[in-house]
Amino acid sequence: MRNIKLTIEYDGKRYLGWQRLGDSDNTIQGKIEGVLSQMTGETIEIIGSGRTDAGAHAKGQVANFKTMSPLDLAKMREFLNRYLPKDIVIKEVEEASERFHARYNGTGKQYSYYVWNHAVPSAFERNYSFHYPQKLDKEKMDEACRKLIGTHDFLGFSSLKKTKKSTVRIIKELSIEQTGSLLHFRFVGNGFLYNMVRIITGTIIEIGAGKLPLEVIDQVLETKIRQQAGETVPSHGLFLDEVYYRE
Repeated sequence: MRNIKLTIEYDGKRYLGWQRLGDSDNTIQGKIEGVLSQMTGETIEIIGSGRTDAGAHAKGQVANFKTMSPLDLAKMREFLNRYLPKDIVIKEVEEASERFHARYNGTGKQYSYYVWNHAVPSAFERNYSFHYPQKLDKEKMDEACRKLIGTHDFLGFSSLKKTKKSTVRIIKELSIEQTGSLLHFRFVGNGFLYNMVRIITGTIIEIGAGKLPLEVIDQVLETKIRQQAGETVPSHGLFLDEVYYRE
């Protein structure tokens, strides 16, 4: 039995997210499993590094699957990219160790969120960034980023209800780069809770707009109350850039 690792890029705007759904095949996982099953003649189930929301994108999603197929890796990639929709691309196909698991072996992830900060929307950025027309204070937003770096309980910055699992995560990098009107929020951490990137981004934007005080960061980290944080920004500005694994 072979264990095959895939690195995947996709434009998520037409799909209901990563995870296969019982009442719809319009998911990234569902589309890839369909083509893999056709290619191998087996019923293939793939394991992703994690879910992405409906409308969110990926430049470096990782998944793995088991197969008895003798097909070589280059032909697998060629077949997949020929028969998958053009907005889903398999960048790499690799032979993995028998015990490799795309989700459980991950040590961290990098996400990006893009904001178009201009009074006038962009015809070109509209599917890949959140349009926020109000002027933003970049210095305040940078200060908010610095408060969030480190090890914290991020329950208040997630859409999770009460859970027995730990909600402590480590944010190793949180920065904002500005190129003209486009703001690029970069998150690097050992893991992220449900909607954590989108809620943190929304909170930082509201701090930059003067709608929330800078102290709200410390407050939410202490109280863990979701309602005290900012809005959840839309999914179409979110990208999963990379999944990290030990060598």
